[in-house]
Amino acid sequence: MTARTRRLSRLRRMVPDGRSSRAAEAREARPAEARGGRARRRGAQPKVVALGGGMGLSASLAALRRITGDLTAVVTVADDGGSSGRLRDELGVLPPGDLRKALAALCGDDDWGQTWARVIQHRFQSQGDLHDHAVGNLLIVALWEQLGDHVQALDLVGKLLGAHGRVLPMSAVPLELQALVKGHDPMRPEDVDTVRGQATVALTPGEVQSVHVVPHDPPAVPEAVAAVLDADWVVLGPGSWFSSVIPHLLVPELLDALTVTKARKVLSLNLAPQPGETAGFSPQRHLEVLGRHAPKLALDVVLADEAAVPDRDSLTEAAKRLGAAVELAPVARTDGSPRHDPELLAAAYDRIFRMHGRIGPWR
Repeated sequence: MTARTRRLSRLRRMVPDGRSSRAAEAREARPAEARGGRARRRGAQPKVVALGGGMGLSASLAALRRITGDLTAVVTVADDGGSSGRLRDELGVLPPGDLRKALAALCGDDDWGQTWARVIQHRFQSQGDLHDHAVGNLLIVALWEQLGDHVQALDLVGKLLGAHGRVLPMSAVPLELQALVKGHDPMRPEDVDTVRGQATVALTPGEVQSVHVVPHDPPAVPEAVAAVLDADWVVLGPGSWFSSVIPHLLVPELLDALTVTKARKVLSLNLAPQPGETAGFSPQRHLEVLGRHAPKLALDVVLADEAAVPDRDSLTEAAKRLGAAVELAPVARTDGSPRHDPELLAAAYDRIFRMHGRIGPWR
């Protein structure tokens, strides 16, 4: 019996009826604020887990917090640039930046929430060592050092902010992202080179063919696995495809949880190709590369902005190969920028949950 077969067998035993006792215990142990706050009636809304990193995940969370009070973000931990990269190199910690952005996105629209969102996103400007460090990064790392527990510290920050959801790292160790890139050197357009580091991969010239992480078998955070197993819906994307979305599929136990969970899964596509890692990619090509990295992962719905899909038939065929239906909806901001509108994205998610979800108490 292979290691993956043993993991799958164990995970299936954890969800005999679509819910695991381990997941339920993890959910009940978290702060009330992380379960949606006092104003939301328990059990009245779907349990949603959102996977991603950076601005793409922030857009998804800003939308999802409007339609559910039971929301968990599972965040990439491969960032090696800017403030996060410096803290990671100097202190050997998980990169806190994407975790901070997720917490900011979960802040409420009231004065308290918006004030704290601005505070944790604030970056110092100086000629010294504090230059470009984000307040939230320093706060998170300080609590990690004080408490010695990633999850407990993030829950405490969420409680301080009044966050409408919970934020978890996808792995307990910092990861290095590596990509195989064809034509990275324009003088050798047919050669394939290894490009190392998330910040470099995100902006690499050439064609990214695949990505992997180091270490190759990173441990998943148990609470993240439990959340996926206990979810009604899992949302993957939008975001940087190779550096924020696909890395979740490279953590073996997290991928196994996504494979065996009874949750429905929706993939939210980007509004435009990203310069560098997905330059020139069609919507359907995004699905093809995701499928190559996780060939056994089935999806239920692919969400795309109707204006960003020039070839609907090809996208429909690519989605079918992943087991998914395509839902087209206007989710972009009306100012012409390739950014999601949180209200429109929330409406699209709500419609998908109601149309494609099983009968649930949120109906």
